[in-house]
Amino acid sequence: MIFETHAHYDDDAFDEDRDKLLNEVNSEGVEYIVNVGASIESTKSSIALSEKYPFVYAAAGVHPNETGELTDKDMQWLKEQFENKNVIAVGEIGLDYYWDEPDRSIQKKWFESQLLIALEVNKPIIIHSRDAASDTYEILSEYMKKYNEKSKDLSPGVIHCYSYGSQMALDYVNMGFYIGVGGVVTFKNSKKLKEVVEAVPIDRIVLETDSPYLSPEPFRGKRNNSANLKYIAQKLAELKNMEYDEIISVTRKNAMELYRLGK
Repeated sequence: MIFETHAHYDDDAFDEDRDKLLNEVNSEGVEYIVNVGASIESTKSSIALSEKYPFVYAAAGVHPNETGELTDKDMQWLKEQFENKNVIAVGEIGLDYYWDEPDRSIQKKWFESQLLIALEVNKPIIIHSRDAASDTYEILSEYMKKYNEKSKDLSPGVIHCYSYGSQMALDYVNMGFYIGVGGVVTFKNSKKLKEVVEAVPIDRIVLETDSPYLSPEPFRGKRNNSANLKYIAQKLAELKNMEYDEIISVTRKNAMELYRLGK
């Protein structure tokens, strides 16, 4: 059974067939799905999905590109969502410097605020980082000093849709993070990510689609869904010189540990 660690089934792209598709991917071997919040509204939608489907969990958080209008009241609301047993992670949170807005100082402020929530509620974090390698690493390094005082025996979280170099990936692994690998690894021009996969131990990698985005080959450019995890797993098996079934088994175990399920 496959564990989908990162999807957005609340997205408008699924409005016409969401129920049908979710039931199909579950019946076809996707055991669990974590639907990840990217704003206050999508966090609400993610929680609603987790309450409707027994195989869906939710993450509560605000993506850096959605932080421009956040308030302290929003942070209080986010923290309260972790009273719900279906809400198992803080995310996706982080920094995104690809776009000029919101200002970097605003992104950093709310990233750090949400990290504080993660410490308070003792949940793993789902990190989004785009064109912001240095600042993300610096902030997470500081976060880990506080985290290790409290929960050093548990993984702090996952670097979602990892896009930097192999050495930084290994540095994150040494901190305790998992590396999220999605459809990009199947692209012909994804040499850097393939090198990351080869360098990072398989017991620190989790599978994700980021559905409806980043479909793997042979569906690149089309709407993504969790059934496509098998193509990502096949590429990992090739790169790691492992059997497909072993990739599925190990990454499932990793995801269960990442999200602290089955304890």
